[in-house]
Amino acid sequence: MCQLFIGADESLWESQTRSIRIDGVVTSVRLELFYWNTLAEIAHRDALPLNKMITSLYFESLESNHDISNFTSFLRVCCSRYLSLIADGALLRNDDSLQALDATTILEAENHRRRERLARYPNE
Repeated sequence: MCQLFIGADESLWESQTRSIRIDGVVTSVRLELFYWNTLAEIAHRDALPLNKMITSLYFESLESNHDISNFTSFLRVCCSRYLSLIADGALLRNDDSLQALDATTILEAENHRRRERLARYPNE
């Protein structure tokens, strides 16, 4: 099992710091290349520059009253959820806009799958 993970391209876990301007303030975000690549894929789907997509996530999170004190962790979870939705077949890995999707239906199905997994694999 471990070879599947440790045999991957080492550059994927190298960290990169990028400067992003959010609401006129420049901030630095440090993520592994794997996450930068995934964020770029997400941004591409909605034809947005990466910085604009990240800024949109930031403001939408604030509007939803999320605690984004650790914004970098939030971005990692966004990437992981995106890839999980693809793995579960809820999303296709193509160029269709994410904004055009029915988020409510996708989230309900995701919650159903999560409940099924928890029933099958309860925490020990």
